[in-house]
Amino acid sequence: MALARQETAGESAPKRRLLVVDDNRDAAESMSMLLQMWGHEVAFAYDGPSAIETAQQWGPEAVFLDIGLPGMDGYEVAERLRELPQAKGAVLIAITGYGQEDDRLRSRRAGIDHHLVKPVAPDALRSLIDSLQLH
Repeated sequence: MALARQETAGESAPKRRLLVVDDNRDAAESMSMLLQMWGHEVAFAYDGPSAIETAQQWGPEAVFLDIGLPGMDGYEVAERLRELPQAKGAVLIAITGYGQEDDRLRSRRAGIDHHLVKPVAPDALRSLIDSLQLH
Protein backbone atom coordinates (compact mmCIF):
# COMPACT_ATOMS: atom_id res chain seq x y z
CA MET A 1 0.00 0.00 0.00
CA ALA A 2 1.22 3.44 -0.82
CA LEU A 3 -0.28 6.26 1.20
CA ALA A 4 0.19 9.99 0.93
CA ARG A 5 -1.53 12.98 2.46
CA GLN A 6 -1.63 16.59 1.45
CA GLU A 7 -3.95 19.26 2.77
CA THR A 8 -5.07 22.21 0.68
CA ALA A 9 -6.19 25.26 2.64
CA GLY A 10 -9.34 27.14 1.74
CA GLU A 11 -11.15 24.33 -0.07
CA SER A 12 -14.81 23.92 0.89
CA ALA A 13 -15.51 20.43 -0.49
CA PRO A 14 -15.13 17.61 2.02
CA LYS A 15 -11.82 15.81 1.96
CA ARG A 16 -12.07 12.11 1.30
CA ARG A 17 -10.10 8.93 1.93
CA LEU A 18 -9.62 7.60 -1.60
CA LEU A 19 -8.13 4.37 -2.93
CA VAL A 20 -6.83 4.19 -6.52
CA VAL A 21 -6.44 0.70 -8.03
CA ASP A 22 -4.72 0.36 -11.41
CA ASP A 23 -2.10 -2.08 -12.69
CA ASN A 24 -0.62 0.74 -14.78
CA ARG A 25 1.71 2.24 -12.17
CA ASP A 26 2.05 5.57 -13.99
CA ALA A 27 -1.74 5.93 -14.23
CA ALA A 28 -2.23 5.04 -10.54
CA GLU A 29 0.47 7.39 -9.34
CA SER A 30 -0.62 10.26 -11.62
CA MET A 31 -4.22 9.99 -10.49
CA SER A 32 -3.12 9.76 -6.86
CA MET A 33 -1.05 12.94 -7.22
CA LEU A 34 -3.99 14.78 -8.77
CA LEU A 35 -6.31 13.70 -5.95
CA GLN A 36 -3.71 14.72 -3.36
CA MET A 37 -3.38 18.15 -4.99
CA TRP A 38 -7.12 18.53 -4.36
CA GLY A 39 -6.49 17.85 -0.67
CA HIS A 40 -7.64 14.24 -0.40
CA GLU A 41 -5.92 11.46 1.50
CA VAL A 42 -4.98 8.84 -1.09
CA ALA A 43 -3.71 5.27 -1.13
CA PHE A 44 -3.05 3.22 -4.24
CA ALA A 45 -2.67 -0.42 -5.18
CA TYR A 46 -1.54 -2.11 -8.39
CA ASP A 47 -3.57 -5.33 -8.23
CA GLY A 48 -6.73 -6.84 -6.79
CA PRO A 49 -5.29 -8.63 -3.74
CA SER A 50 -3.36 -5.50 -2.70
CA ALA A 51 -6.49 -3.39 -3.13
CA ILE A 52 -8.47 -5.68 -0.84
CA GLU A 53 -5.69 -5.71 1.76
CA THR A 54 -5.40 -1.91 1.64
CA ALA A 55 -9.17 -1.50 2.00
CA GLN A 56 -9.18 -3.83 5.02
CA GLN A 57 -6.42 -1.85 6.72
CA TRP A 58 -7.44 1.63 5.67
CA GLY A 59 -11.21 1.82 5.13
CA PRO A 60 -11.52 4.09 2.06
CA GLU A 61 -14.59 6.24 1.47
CA ALA A 62 -14.30 5.78 -2.30
CA VAL A 63 -12.36 3.44 -4.59
CA PHE A 64 -11.30 4.24 -8.16
CA LEU A 65 -11.02 0.85 -9.77
CA ASP A 66 -9.57 -0.23 -13.10
CA ILE A 67 -11.53 -3.19 -14.48
CA GLY A 68 -8.78 -4.72 -16.63
CA LEU A 69 -6.57 -5.92 -13.79
CA PRO A 70 -4.52 -9.09 -14.29
CA GLY A 71 -5.57 -12.17 -12.35
CA MET A 72 -8.45 -10.80 -10.29
CA ASP A 73 -10.36 -8.32 -12.48
CA GLY A 74 -12.02 -5.18 -11.19
CA TYR A 75 -15.46 -6.79 -11.10
CA GLU A 76 -14.24 -9.44 -8.66
CA VAL A 77 -12.39 -6.83 -6.62
CA ALA A 78 -15.63 -4.82 -6.36
CA GLU A 79 -17.60 -7.86 -5.21
CA ARG A 80 -15.00 -8.64 -2.55
CA LEU A 81 -14.86 -5.03 -1.38
CA ARG A 82 -18.64 -5.08 -0.88
CA GLU A 83 -18.14 -8.01 1.53
CA LEU A 84 -15.60 -6.17 3.72
CA PRO A 85 -16.93 -4.27 6.74
CA GLN A 86 -14.18 -1.66 6.21
CA ALA A 87 -15.24 -0.96 2.61
CA LYS A 88 -18.89 -2.01 2.47
CA GLY A 89 -20.06 1.62 2.38
CA ALA A 90 -17.36 2.89 0.02
CA VAL A 91 -18.43 4.40 -3.27
CA LEU A 92 -16.94 2.27 -6.05
CA ILE A 93 -16.02 4.03 -9.27
CA ALA A 94 -14.80 2.12 -12.31
CA ILE A 95 -12.26 4.04 -14.37
CA THR A 96 -11.66 1.81 -17.33
CA GLY A 97 -11.19 1.43 -21.04
CA TYR A 98 -14.23 -0.85 -21.10
CA GLY A 99 -17.17 1.29 -22.15
CA GLN A 100 -19.72 -0.98 -23.83
CA GLU A 101 -23.21 -1.36 -22.36
CA ASP A 102 -22.40 -4.93 -21.26
CA ASP A 103 -19.38 -3.59 -19.35
CA ARG A 104 -21.58 -1.06 -17.55
CA LEU A 105 -24.13 -3.76 -16.69
CA ARG A 106 -21.38 -5.99 -15.29
CA SER A 107 -20.16 -3.02 -13.21
CA ARG A 108 -23.60 -2.51 -11.70
CA ARG A 109 -23.97 -6.22 -10.97
CA ALA A 110 -20.57 -6.22 -9.23
CA GLY A 111 -21.65 -3.35 -6.96
CA ILE A 112 -19.87 -0.51 -8.75
CA ASP A 113 -21.67 2.81 -8.29
CA HIS A 114 -20.20 4.80 -11.22
CA HIS A 115 -18.62 3.65 -14.49
CA LEU A 116 -16.27 6.14 -16.18
CA VAL A 117 -14.41 5.48 -19.43
CA LYS A 118 -10.76 6.51 -19.78
CA PRO A 119 -9.56 9.11 -20.29
CA VAL A 120 -11.58 10.95 -17.65
CA ALA A 121 -11.43 14.75 -17.71
CA PRO A 122 -10.10 16.14 -14.42
CA ASP A 123 -13.08 18.50 -14.08
CA ALA A 124 -15.53 15.59 -14.41
CA LEU A 125 -13.56 13.59 -11.86
CA ARG A 126 -13.48 16.47 -9.40
CA SER A 127 -17.22 17.10 -9.80
CA LEU A 128 -17.94 13.45 -9.11
CA ILE A 129 -15.78 13.42 -5.98
CA ASP A 130 -17.34 16.65 -4.71
CA SER A 131 -20.84 15.21 -5.21
CA LEU A 132 -20.24 11.85 -3.53
CA GLN A 133 -22.96 10.74 -1.18
CA LEU A 134 -21.28 8.20 1.03
CA HIS A 135 -23.29 5.13 2.02
